[in-house]
Amino acid sequence: MRERVVITGLGVFCGAGQDIPRFRTAIIEGKSGVGPVDLFDVARFPSRIAVQVKGFDPAARFGSRKAAKLSRADQFGLIAAGEALNDSGISENYDPYSVGVIVGAGAAGMFQSEQWLDAALHDRAASPSLLRGILPDKTATVIASEFGFAGYQGTITTACSSSATAIGWGADLVASGRLDAVVCGGSDTLSMLTFAGFNSLKVVDPEPCAPFSLGRQGITLGEGAAFIVLERESAARLRGARIYGSVLGYAMAGEAHHMTAPDPTGQVAARLMHAAMAAAGVAKEEIGWVNAHGTGTPLNDVVESNVIKLVFGEQAAGVPLVSTKPVTGHCLGAAGAIEAVATVLALGERMIPKTLHFRGRDPECDLDYCHGGARATTATTAISNSFAFGGNITSLVLSL
Repeated sequence: MRERVVITGLGVFCGAGQDIPRFRTAIIEGKSGVGPVDLFDVARFPSRIAVQVKGFDPAARFGSRKAAKLSRADQFGLIAAGEALNDSGISENYDPYSVGVIVGAGAAGMFQSEQWLDAALHDRAASPSLLRGILPDKTATVIASEFGFAGYQGTITTACSSSATAIGWGADLVASGRLDAVVCGGSDTLSMLTFAGFNSLKVVDPEPCAPFSLGRQGITLGEGAAFIVLERESAARLRGARIYGSVLGYAMAGEAHHMTAPDPTGQVAARLMHAAMAAAGVAKEEIGWVNAHGTGTPLNDVVESNVIKLVFGEQAAGVPLVSTKPVTGHCLGAAGAIEAVATVLALGERMIPKTLHFRGRDPECDLDYCHGGARATTATTAISNSFAFGGNITSLVLSL
């Protein structure tokens, strides 16, 4: 038996809410952040919408000199991690050598790198500072440096499961005693590369994404960052910290099936969810609901629905499978952390979020997706799934 790892700080900065209070409102009340993209020119693409962070002035937040040295992903990560750390108070309670930083990353500084390339190709002055964030480990380094942490640093890049795995890894580091506390999560931003790439794959819906609905055509991209602070329960209670919940356990796997498509049988994903529950020490009957990967693509939603049937059997119809991506967009490397924070907040409110943008019932998606609206629940435990390209899949078991 290992000591419970608890969550004592939450932070978020994304298109659906630029701090925890606004994000909580968006999740509980079902307020979608989907809107037109104006970060770069999207006129040539079938889809021209995303959940973009709007009204953000990096120079006003960081000062122009400091902002120029930070990628958009670094900036978002610093803001979200800062909120989580201020919330938790660990900086005043732990030796900096015993605090780690684990980040899930995706496109990293690609947006600024594209600005540099555009300037260089058109014979305009191109500042080398725009290339500082091209390495995905930069955000972890920036956070550690900003807040003075000298413990273990790590960065995970497994596409859309990156930051979910970062949270699981952070929990392992705390539970094993290797670190006293960890700030873990992820940051990812829109860029021409990712926007054009997903459009070229024809998996982006021109309308706001509609997971598990009839006529869905794909994802709506998003951007943002989310971080949580983890520490051992005994230490958190000793210092009187507020406890939001626990990371009871997790599991990760590689389907080894296809670069972009999920294994249609769902067998590996089902084994993964069973392994996560076993690691958490909970039975399937204790899972109140599942925060699905729920991208809104025709194939993925059917496969994930079938996975739930494999896991829960005859009980599957009674386990709500919801998606928060219509609110937040698909935030790629940051998706797992943003959805973990959404899950923790919803558990705390004793609510199951609504899956927005219902277009009609799909006979292949025949479970309970909370399309009718958010609902009250007595559930204290939920699973958050992150099923990524390359078959990199992670399930987190989260509890009050």
